[in-house]
Amino acid sequence: MESAGLLHDLLFDYTLRTVSLGSAVLGLVSGVLGAFAVLRRQSLVGDAVSHAALPGVALAFLITGSKAPEVLLLGALAAGWFGTLLVLAVVNLSRLKIDAALGLVLSVFFGFGLVLLTYIQKRPDATQAGLETYLFGQAAALLTRDVALMAGLGLTALVLVAVFWKEFKLVTFDPEYGASLGFPMRWLDIILTTLLVVAIVLGLKTVGVVLMSAMVIAPAAAARQWTDRLGVMVLLSGLFGAGAGVAGAVISSTSTRMPTGPTIVLCISAFVVFSFAFAPNRGLLWRWWRSERNRRRLVVESVLGDLYELSLQHASQEYAHSPKVLKAMNVHRAGTGRALKNLEARGWARPESEYNWALTPAGIVEAERLFREQAGGEP
Repeated sequence: MESAGLLHDLLFDYTLRTVSLGSAVLGLVSGVLGAFAVLRRQSLVGDAVSHAALPGVALAFLITGSKAPEVLLLGALAAGWFGTLLVLAVVNLSRLKIDAALGLVLSVFFGFGLVLLTYIQKRPDATQAGLETYLFGQAAALLTRDVALMAGLGLTALVLVAVFWKEFKLVTFDPEYGASLGFPMRWLDIILTTLLVVAIVLGLKTVGVVLMSAMVIAPAAAARQWTDRLGVMVLLSGLFGAGAGVAGAVISSTSTRMPTGPTIVLCISAFVVFSFAFAPNRGLLWRWWRSERNRRRLVVESVLGDLYELSLQHASQEYAHSPKVLKAMNVHRAGTGRALKNLEARGWARPESEYNWALTPAGIVEAERLFREQAGGEP
């Protein structure tokens, strides 16, 4: 009944529906654009842009006196884009690396934004500004027009990604090759960076300046664990981001004191933890299982080889030998007993008595094959 009630609220409750739609749009767009940022090793760009956008919000309010979302987002977009271009200029015109340039721009712009917010709070109209919500986000304050604006800008960004898909692949993986083909790689880089700025600016009111970088990095980091294909990664990253947005909105709605923005970030963090643990090929548990499987295979092959070498010292290759002798020969002594049971299950060895083991004809054939492989011959 509780699940049915949440689903009913998600569909018919105005506040929850609006917040969920806005969070889903944010997660989808930031996840798609964040995949390119992570692959280009520009994960910190999201952090720098989100912090750089704060003074843009404050300046837009000071200049226009309006707190309309269109005006504030335009100011954030201009400041974030300017901050990004400033990072590129610092890297190109100085000896600073990109991480130092990002840290410099992030701190300077964020400090300037805090100064402007402090100034605004001391003005007579400070109570009507509400700009402090852009620091940590206030998803519950989203209105239908906010979601419509986010959806319009987000859809435009996604359409541009689809239109420039091949070009963005070149920018991401091999810009030198793209330049040799005659593509304007610098302009394509600027377009892709601008779309990333748009995705970040969309989330300022929902999750805030401080947490927005997580919405760019986390979905892509989770998606990267599941695939090596760009298209699949971009799709998964968008789905993870949208899913975390809806889940965070629904979970936060169950408690009056649970903020939506941090809850969304915790949900996408759960996606990351699950992916790092259980994703095939790259997941930690998968790696452990594969390592353990290889270790056991090596022990089994080692015990099989030892039995074969001992058998060559007797007239009959099916002569039985004590496990104590095998343990003395095998460096993996702890796994000898289990390896013998494994060999028995495969039909390669059999117990002649309670204490002695011998190779079967099939085991002799397998041991000879392994010896030929180790000697570099045909398997």
